[in-house]
Amino acid sequence: MHHRCPDPIRRLLLALLVALAFVVPSVAQDRVDLSPRDLAVVRINIIDLLANEPRLPLPIKQRRDVLRTYYEAQNGDLLWLNSARAAVMVSRLVNATDDGLNPDDYPGQQLASLMAAAGETDKRSLAIIELYFSAAFLEYASDLKVGRFLPNKIDPNFFLAPRSIDEAAALAGVSKVADVETVLHAWEPQNAEYQALRKALDDYHALAVLGGWGKVPLGDTLKPGMTDPRIPALRARLAVTDGAAVAAPGEPELYDEALVEAVKRFQARHGLDVDGVVGPASLVAMNVSIEDRIESIDFAMERWRWMPDDLGRQYIIVNIAGFELRRIADGEIKEKMAVVVGKPYSRTPVFSDAIRYLEFNPYWNVPAGLAAKEELPKLQSNPAAVAAAGFEAVRGKEVYDVRQVDWAQVTPSRFPFQLRQKPGENNALGRVKFMFPNSHDVYLHDTPSRSLFGRAERAFSHGCIRLSRPLELADQVLIAGGVPDWSDARIDSVVASQKNTVVNLKTPLPIHITYLTAWVEADGVHFSSDIYGHDEKLLAALDGKSLAW
Repeated sequence: MHHRCPDPIRRLLLALLVALAFVVPSVAQDRVDLSPRDLAVVRINIIDLLANEPRLPLPIKQRRDVLRTYYEAQNGDLLWLNSARAAVMVSRLVNATDDGLNPDDYPGQQLASLMAAAGETDKRSLAIIELYFSAAFLEYASDLKVGRFLPNKIDPNFFLAPRSIDEAAALAGVSKVADVETVLHAWEPQNAEYQALRKALDDYHALAVLGGWGKVPLGDTLKPGMTDPRIPALRARLAVTDGAAVAAPGEPELYDEALVEAVKRFQARHGLDVDGVVGPASLVAMNVSIEDRIESIDFAMERWRWMPDDLGRQYIIVNIAGFELRRIADGEIKEKMAVVVGKPYSRTPVFSDAIRYLEFNPYWNVPAGLAAKEELPKLQSNPAAVAAAGFEAVRGKEVYDVRQVDWAQVTPSRFPFQLRQKPGENNALGRVKFMFPNSHDVYLHDTPSRSLFGRAERAFSHGCIRLSRPLELADQVLIAGGVPDWSDARIDSVVASQKNTVVNLKTPLPIHITYLTAWVEADGVHFSSDIYGHDEKLLAALDGKSLAW
């Protein structure tokens, strides 16, 4: 049998509805001073409400168990009444944009209204206020630490392990300190990349308050030395973010060398060809609004919350959207290199794993779908050319010369062979591959197609990640993996032999494949194109919409 909702709860819910209609700029009363006896009465009401009231407001009801654990089983002290923590919590919720979150998603203004009216309410209503604050804190702490969404619910190409927070530990942590900011800071990601983005977000918000930047009018491509009436607009745009002089000596419409250098800095930060030529791609990037750039930073911060807390003392991280690999040791970047990633229709997935072995002079086992779709027509028309490229057919333990197979009898749906390419100069995997066995069949590898690394956008593979300097990385990974006796000379000797050689790491090296369209380097915030449309999906989720994958 359901109990009727007590009058104090009905009155409090009504107060909440009224508060929604007003914007409260600050907390009129930042604490409620209660005697020890009054505090005890409020606490008794809290325990009774959590144990017996079936019609608790939804935010409290959703967290009833953990609230009971803290307030009843652990005999926890009140956290918000009789404390300045409430005012700090309200301020953090109202200013959630500082964390890359949306203040409209949190009850900051409602909590401010409740605290402002708390001095006029009874003890049972005060109990509800305390519980509302605790529920809001838990929601915010969770969003701050592990993100607002399960990654694979937003995009099936994200294969990151679901994470959650220890809510009881979060409440206990608040009880031990006077400043709730200290607790919230401890719950946000602590890695340097996230903290740098948070600082950049603050800087971009400050720029937005000042009006951001103006647009550069579209038109013909601008080349160094040209004179054009759009040059003052170009100069003004780059003065905001890339150190261009606001005013130029001499001819104001001359595209001079100093402005060329500012354009190159901008191009480097936006993944463009760094040539100083302001063509369509550069103009489009310059005219992206500051609001959209802030959104990209918000998205990057959200994705960092999805990452494991412990990335490893040493690890490799690949940013798909930035076409870059980094090797990190003890918090420092030890190596950066360009990579090629999957095409938009054969996307490289996002996940974390560990490199367990290296394979020098690898065989390339052609994926079954690729063999049937792309290689079978070649085998049927010119098997000699396929054989010359180093391919052979394998069935069971038998290896066949592709020139000896009657490919006319083979169809895409009935392809009884494993097609593989032998080690050698033409091998699609080059001289080495880095293996972290996974269900996606994705790994790092060398490639004979070196020209692609000269392009600004490098999404050309079937999903694996091609490395621009694979042998350099091999040397570093072997050392990091506890196999230091593999010198450069030994690696070169094995590669020259063209003999397939596997080297197991004694200590697996963590690898994290990510997708970030914003990150921070020494020269400022870098942005990239949303090559896979993942940002678009995250934006749709934040807006309560869904997109077809």
